[in-house]
Amino acid sequence: MNDLVKQPTQLRDIVSRMKPQLALAIPTHLSADRMMRIALTAISNNPKLADSTPESFLGALMASTQLGLEPNTPMGQAYLIPYYNNKKRAMECQFQIGYKGMLDLCYRSKEFNVIQTGIIFENDFIEYEKGFETKLVHKPALTNQGDLVAYYALYKTTSGGRNLEIMSPEAVEAHAKKFSKSFSSGPWKNHFDEMAKKTVLKKVLKIAPQSADLRTVQALDMSTLKVNPVELASATEIDLLPEPMPSFNDEGTISDDEKKEEIKNIENLIGK
Repeated sequence: MNDLVKQPTQLRDIVSRMKPQLALAIPTHLSADRMMRIALTAISNNPKLADSTPESFLGALMASTQLGLEPNTPMGQAYLIPYYNNKKRAMECQFQIGYKGMLDLCYRSKEFNVIQTGIIFENDFIEYEKGFETKLVHKPALTNQGDLVAYYALYKTTSGGRNLEIMSPEAVEAHAKKFSKSFSSGPWKNHFDEMAKKTVLKKVLKIAPQSADLRTVQALDMSTLKVNPVELASATEIDLLPEPMPSFNDEGTISDDEKKEEIKNIENLIGK
């Protein structure tokens, strides 16, 4: 550990020494080598990421690794987003999951037969119903679709449960401005439709069966984690085992106190 402290503390150097710890945390369908290459490429492609504090970057990278999602790739599964923390006067890194990453976690949970997101334009045919017979019929116009009017997400579980949510672009934007630190940049700026699909997908999943990964996403998404790079480098496999996931309140969301506790658990998990 002392040798690590004496080594250069630039972010690329620290990340390069994290491969053994990534290997302990990563699911079997990915490799530590690939995740390392993705992280270093992200740093090279975005100077602001390179300026992020090691604690915030490694926290976001470990969150993405444990969920088995590739950040900052054309797949759109997850994002490592830099933002300036005015209070700390420092650049920090934020983890955000993309809607494709959330869909992937849903299918991995094996709780869903069908889960979809989509966009509705003004000249599309749309018929939907919520209640005991929740259903959606969406027939996109082949030409002259008109303006975008809504985003939707729906699911059908293996046990037969189903739900549907529809949000207007205005409702999505208001939600993003309220809850996202990086609304004016990052994926909200460059991939608004994808982030809008994720927003409505998160809304519909609030009352869906929740796997451990999906609960982790609820706690981690749009949060900045802190880790100690030195302690992370010496972490063992036992240190990286997941903590119990938080419970949900009557509205299907994690309460503020539970979210703080979950973030604290994950900070301890990866060595605050």
